[in-house]
Amino acid sequence: MLKLFSGLMFTVFVVTLLLSCSQNPKVANSKVDLQKAEVRIAKANAGIGDTLKKIVKTKEEWKAQLTNEEFYVLREAGTERSFTGDLWDNKDEGIYTCAACDLPLFDSSTKYKSGTGWPSFYQPINENHIGKDTDQNLGYTRNEVHCARCGGHQGHVFNDGPKPTGLRYCINSVSLNFVEHR
Repeated sequence: MLKLFSGLMFTVFVVTLLLSCSQNPKVANSKVDLQKAEVRIAKANAGIGDTLKKIVKTKEEWKAQLTNEEFYVLREAGTERSFTGDLWDNKDEGIYTCAACDLPLFDSSTKYKSGTGWPSFYQPINENHIGKDTDQNLGYTRNEVHCARCGGHQGHVFNDGPKPTGLRYCINSVSLNFVEHR
């Protein structure tokens, strides 16, 4: 049942992506770009049943694996300063994965310039790869986004993004790795 649901969600994602690309030339400039994005997304979703097995580590194990900044953001829900991360202005084609466990989270075809200084996406590769929690650390309610596999804090999602979803996944660069499409 989960595989059927995941397959259906993937199909909805691809159809949404196709519609958005046909209506917005900034998202994909040609059919070739769209086909490349579809291949990347399909590869990222391959073996979905095994990719979501929870990763549980002790604080000490995470500290040994991550840099100090990665630990602060991914494990303590910190935030890097805007315009300081290495991926906020990345324009290359590829997949953005969780820096802690390499789960594919976002495709470059859904990345856009939000002006915030953090990488922004209007849609994850697969909704099942992203977890959401309520965050009230700043005195108001925000929707926190974390990796569904390892629980690593990624950033927040807001309702002020572009079409087709209207969402802005505002993600810390340090929470992501980038795998360039070749």
